[in-house]
Amino acid sequence: MTDEEPDEQGIYHWGDISQFPEHLKKYWHQRFRIWQCYNQGIWMTEDAWFGVTPEPIANKIAVHIAESAPKEKTVIIDAFAGVGGNAIAFARNEHFDQVFAIEKDPKTMKCAKHNAKVYGVDKKIVWCAGDCFDIIKRRFSGNTNIIIFASPPWGGTEYSHDDVFDLSKMEPYNLEKLYTSFSKYSKHVVLYLPRTSDLNQLARYAPGDKKVEIAHYCIMGASKALCAYYGDFDFGSENEEAAAEDRE
Repeated sequence: MTDEEPDEQGIYHWGDISQFPEHLKKYWHQRFRIWQCYNQGIWMTEDAWFGVTPEPIANKIAVHIAESAPKEKTVIIDAFAGVGGNAIAFARNEHFDQVFAIEKDPKTMKCAKHNAKVYGVDKKIVWCAGDCFDIIKRRFSGNTNIIIFASPPWGGTEYSHDDVFDLSKMEPYNLEKLYTSFSKYSKHVVLYLPRTSDLNQLARYAPGDKKVEIAHYCIMGASKALCAYYGDFDFGSENEEAAAEDRE
């Protein structure tokens, strides 16, 4: 827990529903699903409410990656760290020796660092400010021990209107940009994407004779998103669909 209060315009810890902006009111009722430790001083930007991975899902993804990746893959990069949801979950998982969190927006990065302190894992995370594609190219070229996890922007809420979401139209980075950029530096790439993502498009990027593993992540029985696992992830006999239970 931290007693620090936000000291910059655009960074908030709202303690009462009356403080919430009208267009975000629904998130007040979900705040403990998103952050179990919300009342311990979590900081957010307005935009972060749309993109942060809910804590039960972030924890489940961390477990899945840790248990299915080759044992020597103990360094993970969170390419779009946001306010820290996934990076914190990775840092709390004992499998990962080091977590690199990349975020280009200064206020969002400030929230992520603070939130990692709330969860007591800020010392395990290396914070990298800037463009993820540039940073990965400069810092991780030739590194054979990394997993790249990416929860990219989905381009607003338009994706939710389609029964099948066309990943070639995802903004500002489409599937081709994401996969081709990250797969240059790691054979182990995990993409966190809309639940309605076109599975045929995802399958096209499976290298050689390998397949891509798809896991849906759910809260209260409803799929919230999916992860596409590229690389030598061994899920054994586990079903492709994986639920993250809501613990509120």
